[in-house]
Amino acid sequence: MDKQAMKQAILAAKKAKGLRWDHIAGEINMSPVWTATCCLGEASATEEIAQKITAVLDLGDDVADALTECPMKGQWLDRGIPNDPMLYRFYEILSVFGPGIKDYVHEEFGDGIMSAIDFMVDVEREENPKGDRVKIVMNGKFLPYVRW
Repeated sequence: MDKQAMKQAILAAKKAKGLRWDHIAGEINMSPVWTATCCLGEASATEEIAQKITAVLDLGDDVADALTECPMKGQWLDRGIPNDPMLYRFYEILSVFGPGIKDYVHEEFGDGIMSAIDFMVDVEREENPKGDRVKIVMNGKFLPYVRW
């Protein structure tokens, strides 16, 4: 089974069972964002985690095997600007605030980058009388550029 078929099987089972990512994540002791990312085919699970996911969703070993495969990351984007409004907002945020964030990180840490490998992201609801807010916290290890 390839990652696309795995994704479709997982989404169908999730919908049929009426589950949310936070419920599945709680059952496997992982974060909801990582769980969704893995189940959508953008990350790989250990054998143990894959078995837990398929147990929660009542799916077979073919799905578990696909969950453990290393993905070709970012294929959904197809190297274009996202059309989905939620995903486009990240593109917009990067377009507007990216240079300022980059410059500030360089002031704080020096010449380097934030790892997307040693990386975590958390999404929270922040109640606000003017309308609830989405709080997204990205946390990546700083990797300085090597000079030689």
